[in-house]
Amino acid sequence: MKSNNLSIKEIPQNDRPRERLLKYGAEVLSNSELLAVILRTGTRNLNAISLAQNILSSKEGLKFLCSASVQELSSISGIGSAKAAIIKASIELGRRLRNFRTDEKIKITSPKDMANMLMEDMRYLKKEHFRVVFLNTKNIVLDVSDLSIGTLNSSVVHPREVFYDAIKKTAYSIVICHNHPSGDPTPSSEDINVTNRLSEVGKIIGIELLDHLVIGDGVYVSFKEKGLI
Repeated sequence: MKSNNLSIKEIPQNDRPRERLLKYGAEVLSNSELLAVILRTGTRNLNAISLAQNILSSKEGLKFLCSASVQELSSISGIGSAKAAIIKASIELGRRLRNFRTDEKIKITSPKDMANMLMEDMRYLKKEHFRVVFLNTKNIVLDVSDLSIGTLNSSVVHPREVFYDAIKKTAYSIVICHNHPSGDPTPSSEDINVTNRLSEVGKIIGIELLDHLVIGDGVYVSFKEKGLI
């Protein structure tokens, strides 16, 4: 009998994902083992571990799980709507925990600080999201606003909307950020044009544009670091 046909109960207890998690902690489990714990059961031909391994190996791994819709997950043999909902709920909770902060004030001292704050929330988005981070005089984050969704261009990202919110929030300076769904953070000519336009308006208004971050898949480009701003 092939191991992938074994039920979880037929696998030696020390090799079962849930038992390993309880004994050693979640951090020792592989991605497929963690997914198997969430799935709980497999199919007639595959146990939960093998089903998890198949999903992660054939569907771009964790990137697929983060970006897939409930409908896409449900279409996978052995998943269905109930398991798809559990997977999406688990991922969303993890995302919220990653971004959760109590009353801690976030101070930005470098482009890396900004990337660390936004990367996990933006790297898997399927469309371009343009966000504005508002800072006070000490570079402490006042707020983050999602200004637009879609291809970045000067008609979508208008200085009026960007600086209207900045004035309302009494921001001293701003950082703009958007993602590239392709995973490649190389700035486009339109990215550069939009940045230059906002930078010039910021100088006139007196709210400095400190940086523009383009988020890719685990990587980013800072206009400030590249000397583009």
